[in-house]
Amino acid sequence: MTRRTHWPDSGEYDAAPVADGGSTDSGGPSPSRAGDGPPRTPEEQARAICLRLLTGNPRTKKQLADALQKRGIPDEAADEVLSRFEEAGLIDDAAFAGAWVESRHHSRGLARRALARELRTKGVESTLIDEAVGQLDPEQEERTARELVDRKLRSTRGLDRDKRLRRLAGMLARKGYPEGLALRVVRQALEAEGTDDPDLLDDYLPGD
Repeated sequence: MTRRTHWPDSGEYDAAPVADGGSTDSGGPSPSRAGDGPPRTPEEQARAICLRLLTGNPRTKKQLADALQKRGIPDEAADEVLSRFEEAGLIDDAAFAGAWVESRHHSRGLARRALARELRTKGVESTLIDEAVGQLDPEQEERTARELVDRKLRSTRGLDRDKRLRRLAGMLARKGYPEGLALRVVRQALEAEGTDDPDLLDDYLPGD
């Protein structure tokens, strides 16, 4: 049985505790408690924070860097620890992007445009984003769009054709599908249902 990857919300990592159990509400690294030995170095604190954040969920380098900055870790210490984590394979933005695309496309039906936008917000480099969304070929993207429309089609019955077209095409647009593809898929679905009005739908097709 395949284990489903849990993808955190965009702000989830900001609230994670550091490894020594101290609170991070103040925004700075937690000092060692009495009896725990000498205060930890910034590098040790950064390493503990990163390990805790990576437990159970993958993170991008930018997400970890932002978390370290928010906790008051000096830039030099943060850069050193993040570089070591990259060398050890604990941070791998390419793998993160690839897994993100696969998971979000299959679970949410997101198209390449929406997936690229999400990865940009997580600090993934453009070249890695291009490689990741390239996993989805145009045929796969269109198949998913058709499946989304087929699932939504029944719930639009009873509405006039204009509203059905707008609602279905709008649903695909919100998931990142290009306008031309969205309208073509919706038109074909309505034709198959036998309720298509070619004159009406032609009004919504993009011009040449």
